[in-house]
Amino acid sequence: MRRVSADSLSAALDATSADLLAYFERRVLVREDAADLLAEVMLQAWRRVDSLPQAPERRRMWLFTIAAHVLANQRRSSRRRAALADRIRQHLTEVNEPDHAEALTVQAAVRDLAVAHRELIMLVHWDGLSLAEAAELLGLNPSTARSRYSAAREALREALIEIADVARTG
Repeated sequence: MRRVSADSLSAALDATSADLLAYFERRVLVREDAADLLAEVMLQAWRRVDSLPQAPERRRMWLFTIAAHVLANQRRSSRRRAALADRIRQHLTEVNEPDHAEALTVQAAVRDLAVAHRELIMLVHWDGLSLAEAAELLGLNPSTARSRYSAAREALREALIEIADVARTG
């Protein structure tokens, strides 16, 4: 990075920061988000300091262009988060009570497994990894993972049978 560019960017940010902050404050619902967005603009500007316009009068517009992109990215992220939250809420309302109680029972039984067994079961059955992928993720030899997975399934089966017996007699 050229020293001239760094000095020029510092000067441009000093001169424009208050206006950029006001720009964001007028466009976000939570005022505190404006400061975070301004920080992101500054970070992006420093990352792109080599493309800082040579003409001082163009630097303000360059920073506002970065700000517009940062704001667009923030809005897209917010929409994605809201859509995901809606899908999760929808899924949770679709879960009927008997299935939910059964799921809680299975979750409790999995939580009670030994840590090494629990992680393999969760990676394979809840996260959709193959046994080979789970072994790689955990840094296990594939044969060790297979024997540990077999033991984990047996322990889980026994725990669920015990829970079912208690429920029938209790």
